[in-house]
Amino acid sequence: MSMQDVTSGLTAPKPLRLGGTALFLDLDGTLAPIASRPQDVGPDPRRTSLLERLAQRLDGRLAVVSGRTLADVDRILEGCVTTVAAVHGLVRRGPDLRMFETPPHRNLPQAIGAFRAFSARDSGLILEEKAGLSVALHFRQASGQAEAARVCARAVAAQTGLSLQEGDMVVELRTPGPTKGDSVRAFMASRPFAGAQPVFVGDDATDEDGFAAAQGLDGVGICVGAARPTLARFRLAGVEAALAWLETAL
Repeated sequence: MSMQDVTSGLTAPKPLRLGGTALFLDLDGTLAPIASRPQDVGPDPRRTSLLERLAQRLDGRLAVVSGRTLADVDRILEGCVTTVAAVHGLVRRGPDLRMFETPPHRNLPQAIGAFRAFSARDSGLILEEKAGLSVALHFRQASGQAEAARVCARAVAAQTGLSLQEGDMVVELRTPGPTKGDSVRAFMASRPFAGAQPVFVGDDATDEDGFAAAQGLDGVGICVGAARPTLARFRLAGVEAALAWLETAL
C-alpha cells in the first residue's frame, strides 16, 4: 500500500454514521491540540462529554489509540474511554478491562541515558519516559536541535535494537512489539468491535499503521492536519475540525 499523492489534497470525510462503525481515535493532534510540553495537555469538558456520548451511541465500539502512557490517557480523558491502546500499542486495555503489556526491552536504560545526556545540551529539549517501555525526546521548544536529535536517535536505535518512532517534533525509542495497527486488529477481533467497519482518525506518521490496519479491514483512515503524504483516504483540517466532525454524528 503506497502513500496517497496529496498535491491536490484529500477531501473531507462524509458525515460519520455510528451504526456499524468501530471508531479508533488518536489523542494528541487529533482530539487535543499539540502542546509545547506533553504534560501541558489536560482534561477538557467538551472532549470528555463528546467521548462519553460517542461510546454510548457506539455501544462501546470506541477506542483511543495513542503514543501516551495509559495513565496519561486516563488523566487527559478523565477515564471516560475504557478501551485504550497506549505507548503506540505496547500496552492495551480491552473493553473487559483485561490488560496486555509487552515486556520492556533490556536496553531501554541505555537509551534513556543517551537521550538524557543529549537533552542536557538545550533547556528546550524534553525527555519523556513512558511506563518503562519507551523514551521520547521532544524538541518542539528546541527546533535548532531537530536534526541532531534525529541523528542521535538513529544511532542509539542501531546500538540498542530498540525501534525508532519519529513523530511531530519528537523522536522515540520504543520496545519492539505491537503497533497502533496491531492494536486495531486485536480490538477488531473481539467484541464489541468484531463485524463493524473500522474508522481510524489520527494526525501524524505514528498513525499510519492505524490507517493501514483500518483500511485493510475494509474501513477508512482519516488524517488530521496539514496535507502530507499518507495512507489515509480523507483529511480533516485540524483538531477543531475533527471534534466538529465527531459532534455532527451525535
